[in-house]
Amino acid sequence: MPAPLLHVDIPANLPSQADVVVIGAGIVGTSAAFFLAERGLKVALVEKGRVGAEQSSRNWGWCRQQNRDARELPMSTKSLALWEHLSAATGQDLGFRRCGLLYLSNDQAEIEGWANWCRFARDLGVISHPLTAEEASARGAATGKTWKGGVFSPSDGIADPERAAPLIARGLAERGGAVLQYCAARGLELEGGRVAGVITERGTIRTRVAVLAAGAWASSFCRQYGVRFPQASIRSSILSVAEGAALPDALHTAEVSVTRRGRGHTLAISGRARVDVTPQQMRFATSFLPMFFKRRRSLAPGGLEGLRSGHESLARWALDRPTPMEARRILDPKVDRVQIAETLRRARALFPGLADVPVTASWAGYIDSTPDGVPAIGETAEVPGLILAAGFSGHGFGIGPGAGHLIADLVTDARPIVDPVPYHPARFARSAWGKVAEF
Repeated sequence: MPAPLLHVDIPANLPSQADVVVIGAGIVGTSAAFFLAERGLKVALVEKGRVGAEQSSRNWGWCRQQNRDARELPMSTKSLALWEHLSAATGQDLGFRRCGLLYLSNDQAEIEGWANWCRFARDLGVISHPLTAEEASARGAATGKTWKGGVFSPSDGIADPERAAPLIARGLAERGGAVLQYCAARGLELEGGRVAGVITERGTIRTRVAVLAAGAWASSFCRQYGVRFPQASIRSSILSVAEGAALPDALHTAEVSVTRRGRGHTLAISGRARVDVTPQQMRFATSFLPMFFKRRRSLAPGGLEGLRSGHESLARWALDRPTPMEARRILDPKVDRVQIAETLRRARALFPGLADVPVTASWAGYIDSTPDGVPAIGETAEVPGLILAAGFSGHGFGIGPGAGHLIADLVTDARPIVDPVPYHPARFARSAWGKVAEF
């Protein structure tokens, strides 16, 4: 079964003009569109498939500050408050709760690394508590194991990937925004080298600003306009189980990570993924050497799934006929059954209460990454008016609201909610050696 997703039907006609067109209706695109509409702009949100159907519904649902890279931490902190704002402003239950995130370990080096992060974060006003062996074992009582240590971040939490993006999109529509599902953006109309419109399969929307929040498709889209955006995707597989065992709301261990979702839990092995060969990965291989070297113990060779999906193609497409995005409306890659079996084995070893709890679903998704593991957010130099917002490297769900707010700030020339410089795409002209984010 695929990842659970709330389907929202939001009838809308293609507008002839908009102040901003947002391409891609994941958590980043829907959040950006919502915040723009809140500021009184006329917004069109176009999505080749369904709202939230790709990685925004296939992730863990964690909204965390804990262990964030220093470049992402300010946005993570802002995003927690924005999750609360979006819930209140839409009047919808996005599943956001500050339940706290628990990390447990028997690796002394890992424990010391977490403690060092807590000291660093405390200077920035973020409170996370290193746990003694006694405290860790008490908080991890559901595992039936003793632990050397851990960390608990009480203000962090989770939201529901099944509901969040669709319900934010519904809130956008209630504020006058056009939400256009099954409406692929084929390309841009340019005048004098800058954005003058977005060409969709249904027609052209005149606009001076296009936000490209297209996830794993973003780099191929950029290539059509000479914008070099190094991006590579990895295929991660997770599963969900029914209720029936006393599991924590959100727990990370080296063996397996657990998150409450709906009426059950999701199970995953942190960082474990397949690298499927694609033409684009070959093109950007040198740029990603630091990233792949750092994660070499958790990444494994994949197969031809990436070639079949077509999201990392080097092809150039015409705008008057169907594009690769229309051929593959929703990226729904093949599940890694070996990884699913290993995840379930580990989870049942860690939580004996899971022995008789049935698996309800399993799915895979493509996590689009940048060479340094930090998202690209900013206007491209090659095409004025095109704002890139992609490459969230597995962190996009939790920081999606902050990214959306920053995009709205950039579009409206407002004071940025966070310093935009660390996210600007211009940094990819430099090497990523020594700058790869921690995960």
